[in-house]
Amino acid sequence: MKLVLCLALVCALALAAEETTERPKTFRRFIPADVLRDFPGLCFASTRCATIEPGKSWELTPFCGRSTCILEESGKLLEMVEDCGPLPKPNPKCKLSEATNKTAPFPDCCPIFECEAGVKLEYPELTPASSTEKPKA
Repeated sequence: MKLVLCLALVCALALAAEETTERPKTFRRFIPADVLRDFPGLCFASTRCATIEPGKSWELTPFCGRSTCILEESGKLLEMVEDCGPLPKPNPKCKLSEATNKTAPFPDCCPIFECEAGVKLEYPELTPASSTEKPKA
């Protein structure tokens, strides 16, 4: 019985002292797509130096993100960019985790932060220019 109580106490203490791990939220924004004059109707993916059909996605390697080519009803092409968003404000009680895998596909390449128990990361406020809404035609 004493052994069970000791094990329960050790587990409870370990959980209480455990660091919290946090991955930032992913962000989505819409920008006008790059289009090459010789390939109208296709998005140009500069990170791949390739044209992409509407509805298809591509990784933004070497950056951590993904884009999707979107064709609006008006015929305008948009690029939906998804990425890790802004980095958190510096906090001496948090550090970048060794579990972060910068070469993994999105969103697994986003940074993971480890903070002391009870500490929450703070993020900068986003401006209207970083809206997640589609631009008006």
